[in-house]
Amino acid sequence: MPSSLQVAYLRMRAFATRLAMSACAILKTPSGFFLARAIAPELVTGDDIIEFALDGTAIEDTRKPFLERFIHGTLMAARPDVQSVVHSHSRGVIPFGVTGTPIRPLLHSCGVLGHDVPVWDAGDAFGDTNLLISSNAMGEDFAKRLGGGRAALMRGHGSTVIGRSVQEAVYTAVYLDVNAQLQAAAMQLGSVKYLTDGEIDLIQSRLGDAKPGEGYDRTWQYWARRAGVAIDGPVP
Repeated sequence: MPSSLQVAYLRMRAFATRLAMSACAILKTPSGFFLARAIAPELVTGDDIIEFALDGTAIEDTRKPFLERFIHGTLMAARPDVQSVVHSHSRGVIPFGVTGTPIRPLLHSCGVLGHDVPVWDAGDAFGDTNLLISSNAMGEDFAKRLGGGRAALMRGHGSTVIGRSVQEAVYTAVYLDVNAQLQAAAMQLGSVKYLTDGEIDLIQSRLGDAKPGEGYDRTWQYWARRAGVAIDGPVP
């Protein structure tokens, strides 16, 4: 199995184990992207991974795909810098997608979220739907809402984050949910002092420029161990 498939599997497995919720992490390829077939992420093995073209068409595979594969392909088509996408139904972010209260980074580890976390509402452009991104048209509309950011919420649905690597995308997805939970708790206590724009920029720079074994890599090593998968070990 190609090493890139091993990486995709490992990231999916560790992310599902860390958050214990529905999520999928994928990896860009020269011709499209890797994504597991429609199966619970924690159950994915190397044999379950399918390669897709950016329009969501499976390449030489007839197994049932995830309906929302259009999220990943349209984001990668719109953003050449995007190498990985994580879509999650984490519970912590849901209130911020339906109340008009924005998520704002308040913890140093959450500076990776950026200056703005917009909310995409399927109803704005498509009327009544099942809230799932089930076409390229919906995916393209979502990509416009995300713009140049790193994360966006989806009203009544969940969230999607992007990364220049799978490690970065998984890190951002985890800390998006962490920030949501901490912010909800902090707002009950009083006025919240959030990270400044300058602090966010410095935190992102440090994470992005970290030496080997630091930043995203160090955190990833811990999560991989929690998932019970050796970083350089074989995929089951």
